[in-house]
Amino acid sequence: MNFVRRVVFDTGVLVSAAILPESTPALALEKAWMHFEVCASEATLDELETVLLRSKFDRYAAAALRRAFLEGFRRHATLIAVVQEVADCADPTDNKFLALAETAGAELIVASDPHLNDLHPWRGIPIMPPAAFLVAIR
Repeated sequence: MNFVRRVVFDTGVLVSAAILPESTPALALEKAWMHFEVCASEATLDELETVLLRSKFDRYAAAALRRAFLEGFRRHATLIAVVQEVADCADPTDNKFLALAETAGAELIVASDPHLNDLHPWRGIPIMPPAAFLVAIR
């Protein structure tokens, strides 16, 4: 039996990775691609697109580069159809990451959002910031 290791990244980490390619979040995503299936859902991809293409990020990275990151992420991420609802997070907009992790059978969630990090561990799934992820997968 082939055991697949899956991980979920929240939008904040992905945006940081996109606009700061030398950052800890970018390195965490790079390592994740090597060791895990990085999972996404339609809801998490929609949020990533909405946030990443905001004009406030123009000063960090050109819109074309951010679009290229988004398209690359869409192409390489494993799309998971999430049918369940979760309502455990203080910020209801973050529940989509929990539902994705549970549906995907994710080993962990990499998050910069304090509402998610405050839930660590959630239903047995570790939730950690990018720097802790890098230490954990050494």
